[in-house]
Amino acid sequence: MKIEHQNLIETFSEFKDLKSIDRPTMMRVLEDVFRNMLIKKFGTDESFDLIINIDKGDFEIWRNREVVEDEDFLDPNTQIKLADAKKIDEEYEVGEDVTDEVKLEDFGRRAILSIRQNLTSRILELEKDSIYNKYKHRIGNIVSGEVYQVWKKEILIVDDEGNELILPKHEQIPSDYFRKGDTVRGVVVRVEMKNNSPLIIVSRTSPFFLERLFELEVPEIFDGLITIKKIVRIPGEKAKVAVESYDERIDPVGACVGMKGSRIHGIVRELKNENIDVINYTSNIQLFITRALSPAKIISLRLDDRKMKAEVFLNPDQVSLAIGKGGTNIKLASELTGYDIDVYRDTVNEVEEEDVNLEEFSDEIDAWVIKEFKNIGCDTAKSILELTVEDLVKRTDLEEETIIDVMGILKAEFE
Repeated sequence: MKIEHQNLIETFSEFKDLKSIDRPTMMRVLEDVFRNMLIKKFGTDESFDLIINIDKGDFEIWRNREVVEDEDFLDPNTQIKLADAKKIDEEYEVGEDVTDEVKLEDFGRRAILSIRQNLTSRILELEKDSIYNKYKHRIGNIVSGEVYQVWKKEILIVDDEGNELILPKHEQIPSDYFRKGDTVRGVVVRVEMKNNSPLIIVSRTSPFFLERLFELEVPEIFDGLITIKKIVRIPGEKAKVAVESYDERIDPVGACVGMKGSRIHGIVRELKNENIDVINYTSNIQLFITRALSPAKIISLRLDDRKMKAEVFLNPDQVSLAIGKGGTNIKLASELTGYDIDVYRDTVNEVEEEDVNLEEFSDEIDAWVIKEFKNIGCDTAKSILELTVEDLVKRTDLEEETIIDVMGILKAEFE
C-alpha cells in the first residue's frame, strides 16, 4: 500500500512541476480528482476538507462530523457516536464537531491506482491543451528547436520546452539538409488537434518566414517605420519583397539591405542563398512593374487594367534578364504586381517583314509549345533560330526532340 501511496505523491509532484499549467487550474483539477474519490468511497464529499500543498506536492483529507448520542446516530458521513468520539478524546460532548484525518490507505489499493490513473490522464489533457493554445497564438511567428528525428517526408523538431514540432518535406527549402542535433528555425503555419494530441506544423517556405526574418534583422520594420507590402518567393531560388516607408527621410530599400548588404546577408544565409530583390513599393502600377522586373531595363509597356495584363517591351539583350533563370523573375514580378506580364523584344530597328510571328505556325506547332517559347521571350521564328538547341533545352521545359522539330519547321519558312 505504501508503494501505491508513494506513486500517487510522485504523480502529484510531476503535476505541480508543470510550468505550462497555471496555479488556479492546477488547484481546480486536483480538488476535482480527490473529491470524486471521496464521493465514490463515502457517497458525498460535503463533510470533507481538502488541504492541497502545491509547493510540496502533497495533500491531506480531513472529515468533519457532529457528535450525537449513540441512539440518535443516522449518518456515518456527518455524524459520530458519542462513544466513538470519546475514544478519540474523552472531553468530547454531544453537539461538538470532530475533525479527523482520513488516511489514503483507508481507500484501498484499487482506489489509489484509479486516482493515480485519473490524475495522470488529467495532467496529459491539460498539458496538451496548454501546448495547443500556446502555439495557436504563435501562428505566423518564428520558432526554433533542435532536430530530433529525420524521416523521408518530415522532420521532428523539439523546442526548448520539449514540445514536438513537425517540419514537412514540402515546407522545407529544396536545398535544406538537416541532421539530428541541428538547430532549425521556421514559422508556425498550422496548429491542430490530431488523435487528441497537438500537431504543430512549421514552415521554412512560407512568405511569413521571410517577413519575420526581415523584422528580426531590420529594426525599422519591427518598429513600423517601414512596411512590407507584399512578399512572393520561390523558396531557395528567388524572392521579391515590396517595401514602403511613410517617413520620407528613410530609404526603405537601403534600410532593408543594410550597409554593404549587412542586414540582408543573414537572411540570405538562413534561406540557403535565396536571391532576394527588395523593391520600393509604389501605387503607380507602371512604375511598380518596371521595378518588379529589375534588373532588366524596360523601354515601354502597355497595360490592360481590365484583364490585368501588361505587355513589356525591351531591347533583345534585356529579355533574358526580365525572364530570369527558368522564368523565375517574370513569374515573381507577375505575382508581386498582380498583372500577367508578357515580355517582347523591341523590334523598332528590325525589319518586321523578315521575321514571322510564332502564332503564324499554330497549325504546325502545338499551342502549349508556342507558349513555352513565349515564356522565355521568343515570340518570333528568328528569335528562336538565333539560339542553339542546348540553350533552348536549358531555358524551357521542352524535350530536345521537340525543339529540333520546331526549328526544322521554322527554317523551312525562310528557305
